[in-house]
Amino acid sequence: MEENEILEELREYKQPRLLDILNKVDINKREKLIKQLSQINLKEIEKLYENIKETADVDVGELKPVKSVNPDKLSKEEFDEYEELGANVVKNNKFAVVIMAGGEGTRLGFNGPKGTFKIDVEPKPKYLFEIMADSIARANKKYGVTIPWYIMTSNKNNEQIVNFFEEHSYFGYPKEYVGFFEQGELPLITEDGQLIVDEDYNIRKAADGNGSVFKSMRDRGVIEDMKAKGIEWVYIGQIDNVLLKMVDTLLMGVAIKEKSEIGTRSILKAFPKEKVGTLCLKNGKVKVIEYSEIPEEMIEAKNENGEMLFGESNITCNLFSLNAIDKISKENLPYHKAHKKYEYMDENCKMVEPSEPNAYKFEYFIFDSFEFFSQISIVRGKREEDFAPVKNKDGVDSPETAIKLYNEYWRRHEDGRM
Repeated sequence: MEENEILEELREYKQPRLLDILNKVDINKREKLIKQLSQINLKEIEKLYENIKETADVDVGELKPVKSVNPDKLSKEEFDEYEELGANVVKNNKFAVVIMAGGEGTRLGFNGPKGTFKIDVEPKPKYLFEIMADSIARANKKYGVTIPWYIMTSNKNNEQIVNFFEEHSYFGYPKEYVGFFEQGELPLITEDGQLIVDEDYNIRKAADGNGSVFKSMRDRGVIEDMKAKGIEWVYIGQIDNVLLKMVDTLLMGVAIKEKSEIGTRSILKAFPKEKVGTLCLKNGKVKVIEYSEIPEEMIEAKNENGEMLFGESNITCNLFSLNAIDKISKENLPYHKAHKKYEYMDENCKMVEPSEPNAYKFEYFIFDSFEFFSQISIVRGKREEDFAPVKNKDGVDSPETAIKLYNEYWRRHEDGRM
């Protein structure tokens, strides 16, 4: 697209601040901005802006609680059957894992990719990436295989993560079985629909959420690579859960037995307003209502036994058939918006530090993929066994709470530690 066409589009899609900046900067900065703008679809930006005005509309009357498989209530024969079905997939080299690690450690007060954060677990401190490497290596030893491991990074941290793995010799994991791929980005938009320019004359963007994993796997050739390797099932999890069961043969066995293409582990919410997504049924399909969008009456709803009616929570412990990933990668997931503070360049090329949230970032959420399928298998996990996130510097879901859960888990399962 020629410069004149870009300028015309900026006028058409009401971007006066950028036009002012372009008129005031030198030729090098102008060319830098024009090059970036040539790769941005302003019509899509307008659609994102329209999304800002929309509010989540959840009809509680249409929602029903989900049913899950509780391992504690299975007979030994049932449990063993599920485990064997899942284990056979792993043993036959038809299984891979994906770790989503595009995030930064901002909420931890840590400057760097979250996976490079080290926590003081027993018997020695470990990086989050190291904990994941150990987890997959244990499964490799148990099943006599080497599981392909793919890591989703972001444009911001890809180089740092790749270098980090090189510096730490991949924590002993075979390098040829580790692949990296970047997730996408979406521009930030101010409350009045303007794109944001940073101090280096870049159009500010943010990673487009964990739901972009499917499209990123397609765009970066990961799906084709998995097909070539004969992969049939893929576990996709977050880097910040130090109790993540990436090789979840029970969940896989349940999904296979129930003829599902997706499986997910849930845990019961610790309290009604816990900041986790809630699993429910809507029009017969599994849906997750994000904590920021859940209606008050749904949060407090109880069943006849006085228990939380919608207490089954999503913890991003998900299993997908490769066929499901392939299908989802061709679909358009909905956007979710977050209102935050972002420094920006004004029309006089001066940087402004806002005191209040002034702009929106847009993300896809992985759980929105559930709605493309009529059947999803759910296995109820336990917080002390499956969920120890490292998200906040202090308090709930902090290194302190994750370390405690991790150490207690391995005291109970010492025979499985490497």
